[in-house]
Amino acid sequence: MVNAIPNPVKEVWEAWSIRATLIFSLSLQTFLTFFAPQRKRTSKKLLLFLIWSAYLLADWVATFAVGQISDSHGEDPKPGEPPRNSELLAFWVPFLLLHLGGPDTITALALEDNELWLRHLLGLAFQTVATVYVLLQSLPNSLWIPILLVFATGVIKYIERTLALYLASLDKFKDFLIQKPDPGPNYAKLMEEYVAKKHMMMPTQIITIEEPENNRKASIEVRPKVLTHLKILQYAYKYFNIFKGLVVNLIFTSQQRAESKTFFSSLNADEALEILEVELNFIYEALFTKAEVLHNRLGLSFRFITLGCLIASLCIFQYKNKDQYDEFDVGLSYALLIGGIALDTISFIMFCVSDWTFVRLRKMKDELQVSDNWFDKILNRILCFRELRTKEYECSKNEKGKRYIKTHRVLNTFFMVRRWSEYVHAHNLIEFCLGISPKRLHHTKCWIPNSFDWLSTRIYPYISRWLAMHRVREEHFRRCIYCILFIPCLPGRLIKKIMDLFGIQAQVEEMLYTSSDRLTLDLWEHIFTEVKNKSHFAGDSESAMRVSSARGDWTLQNVQGEGDKTREKLLRYVMAMDFDQSLLVWHIATELLYQTEQGTEDNHSYREFSKTLSDYMIYLIMMQPILMSAVLGIGKIRFRDTCAEANRFFFEGRRSDKPYQAYSNANLASRMLLSVAVPANAEPIDVKGDRSKSVLFDGTKLAKELKVVSKVWVELLSYAATKCGAIEHTAQLSKGGELISFVWLLMAHLGLGDQFQINQGGAIAKMIVAK
Repeated sequence: MVNAIPNPVKEVWEAWSIRATLIFSLSLQTFLTFFAPQRKRTSKKLLLFLIWSAYLLADWVATFAVGQISDSHGEDPKPGEPPRNSELLAFWVPFLLLHLGGPDTITALALEDNELWLRHLLGLAFQTVATVYVLLQSLPNSLWIPILLVFATGVIKYIERTLALYLASLDKFKDFLIQKPDPGPNYAKLMEEYVAKKHMMMPTQIITIEEPENNRKASIEVRPKVLTHLKILQYAYKYFNIFKGLVVNLIFTSQQRAESKTFFSSLNADEALEILEVELNFIYEALFTKAEVLHNRLGLSFRFITLGCLIASLCIFQYKNKDQYDEFDVGLSYALLIGGIALDTISFIMFCVSDWTFVRLRKMKDELQVSDNWFDKILNRILCFRELRTKEYECSKNEKGKRYIKTHRVLNTFFMVRRWSEYVHAHNLIEFCLGISPKRLHHTKCWIPNSFDWLSTRIYPYISRWLAMHRVREEHFRRCIYCILFIPCLPGRLIKKIMDLFGIQAQVEEMLYTSSDRLTLDLWEHIFTEVKNKSHFAGDSESAMRVSSARGDWTLQNVQGEGDKTREKLLRYVMAMDFDQSLLVWHIATELLYQTEQGTEDNHSYREFSKTLSDYMIYLIMMQPILMSAVLGIGKIRFRDTCAEANRFFFEGRRSDKPYQAYSNANLASRMLLSVAVPANAEPIDVKGDRSKSVLFDGTKLAKELKVVSKVWVELLSYAATKCGAIEHTAQLSKGGELISFVWLLMAHLGLGDQFQINQGGAIAKMIVAK
């Protein structure tokens, strides 16, 4: 009978499978320790895929290795195999338990993983029993002391992970936030006294003293004059402890609303952004890492115990006689010990410099205007390395012979200390239909692309000289490289069929037709100002819900200089349409305006704001449908039908002699759309009917009258932010974060949304007895 696996391969596997698995397990732990924290700083699919793979493999590899050691324990080695020593095999098993505990930087890949805490608890029990079984089989064992030390470390690590999952599971997370039961005033006692007074023929009445919600003010001072880095952390931690209930849809009191609204109304845009990013980082670390378990006295003691046990185990193992062991196995044992100590030391350093440590070291002072002492100044010096950094970016334009320069402040924090990606993504309908790769508005690059650019400028001259020396024509060389890099130059239909077969068309389209641009502080200031202005009209819970549910109508109703007919016509494109339909119409109108209207020095910023937010909202609809599921409706169907109509319009000229045959320029395509749409007085819905969900020419009708588009886009973004579920916002924190999540949290802090549902102020019942 022919063996499916050749004997040499089987022999190599049997000889080295345990050792290779141990090395692989240690490598996975190292990778997760360093790269798992980066997932909150980037949305790159490749890195997220690698972290996902390592996270899933880490548990499987460790469990598999325990089974391998348990299965092979006590067997004699075959000829040609390195000697198997039961003492070292037993010594390796606790390291696998340690690896199952996982690094401090990741406990859950997604929020759903936290709900599996009970499975991990059972896994802890079974893996502990399996480890004890292997240890008992190895007795008597001269390494029993270091084995017990590593075993204790592994159990502690596994308990930490299970406890972190337990605390982050949504049910338990909510249970810990719910306050103690409040039975309210003692109604029975009050009525007993009232009846008794009445029986005594005493003139008695009960009155209720209302305390209106509008008159409730925060009882503390608003803010210090200067918000240092430490104070920003302290305020973020304070509001994190209050508003983390948003994750599980808790309702907040009017006092909490008033205090938060007063504080955030006193901030400028930069300060608000810094506090929000720290607060979202606290939410991320509470739900996806071991932060809640480690940053207390028990967690700190765990840190010292585990590190001390590993160091003690290394010292004891160092002085043991190891002549009877295989040299490679001894080296592997040292690698496991030193690797464990190194990873634990790195985790301890991360523990010391985390935001949680700083807010636990220094509590917020009661007197806000007290100057910082020497310890506060030291902490501020350390925290300044993590502050939000910006870079000036000049946008030079030449319009109608006039050149103007507009400067924007672009977020440019160093990658390793960022708390989120700092990117705003974009997807454009017209460019997608034309097959044009999107372009960034700000061509900023981080140090990695700049390094490649620098290398290419240094390497290319040497390549050119080498080609000249060998008489190779540079043109032929470029063609060869082009063919190698762009092999998939197959017919479009064949490529589409292949992508459909493997179900990767959406992923490929996201890579090809999605761009990422750094968030500018100018855009954030525009968003912050608009949301802050709206919050002034939200005096109570009912008005807050009404204001936050506006999706463009609030802005359009306050347009200055517009007639009633024009205002009514504009309002139709937000009030008489589904949200997803309105979004596409305004997106097309914005793109037509951006491509066809000349920018000036005065409107340049608003022009860019509109373009950025418009493309970002389409990106959310098409590339983040789960995040937008509450407001999406049939948005994808509308997008598909609109693309089909656009493709027919743009490319039907290939089969005729029309002047607009094939557009490679979005500006030309936009002008042609307007040239067709402007003369027509008929409404598109009257011509096409309702079967097709395309809104292409609805957008062209709107483009003629659009003047306040940037403010409308802020309102559309705000509406989507409040309607999207809190779970969806939280899930994005582990994928680089999204601008819409910042808007969601900002609106909550400014008292906008439906999480404040107290319609009346507090009421005090009093019994009055006349004399």
